[in-house]
Amino acid sequence: MSHLLRKPTASSGHVHAITPDDAGWGFVGFDLWRLAPEEQATGQLDARETILVLVEGRAEIAADNLSLGEMGARLDVFERTPPHCLYVPPATPWQVRATTPCTLAVCSAPSPGGRPVQVLGPDGITLESRGQGSNTRYINNIAMEARDVADSLLVTEVFTPAGHWSSYPPHRHDEDDYPNLTYLEETYYHRLNPADGFGIQRVFTDDQSLDETMAPANHDVVLVPRGHHPCAAPYGVEMYYLNVMAGPRRAWRFQTHPAFAHLTT
Repeated sequence: MSHLLRKPTASSGHVHAITPDDAGWGFVGFDLWRLAPEEQATGQLDARETILVLVEGRAEIAADNLSLGEMGARLDVFERTPPHCLYVPPATPWQVRATTPCTLAVCSAPSPGGRPVQVLGPDGITLESRGQGSNTRYINNIAMEARDVADSLLVTEVFTPAGHWSSYPPHRHDEDDYPNLTYLEETYYHRLNPADGFGIQRVFTDDQSLDETMAPANHDVVLVPRGHHPCAAPYGVEMYYLNVMAGPRRAWRFQTHPAFAHLTT
């Protein structure tokens, strides 16, 4: 199995714990919790900011000893409604107690601190269409560059209809050459409908020194340290993924693979 494809370690509880050291890079961290009602997740990261994303389900959330009450609205991620999210600055404790079955994503990256705890969604997040034809997909921009809500993190959700391509045309963001290109590490947390389906994702560099093609299953994570990284949803299988990106500059500048430069992104 590819070292870029990470399977959940269990069917419940703390099922993903991907640190920069574990991934072999310098910026992005990703954790995933699958909680039953009354179960809890907690965390606190020094020198790292966090965005909590309620992928599905409801939970009571507190951060920095401030109770934010019950958050969450969609019980199934494929409802495509905007997610409830919370920004947590470095060295700030947070706690989540599920009130329904709950899937919680914990996205993290380096930060000097100074920002307050801030609710990021669902207000301010609107589902947008991108691409055309069988490249059409739908985006919930949680914390992309246009929203000044983080120091390093870029976070977005993508819904790809069955039979469509996504993160396509192939593109890369693996060099610090601003404003032409930015270096951004990236994780893809995949969900599939039906849950026993599979998706396809290829991660490859122009010189093919890295060239991995994977079939992520429901709740798998794919690491993108460099290179192009298109996805495909097979006929009959709807694909969701949560993207987390971070690097030395909080900006998303990419370069399309030359063979596909004539296509609309």
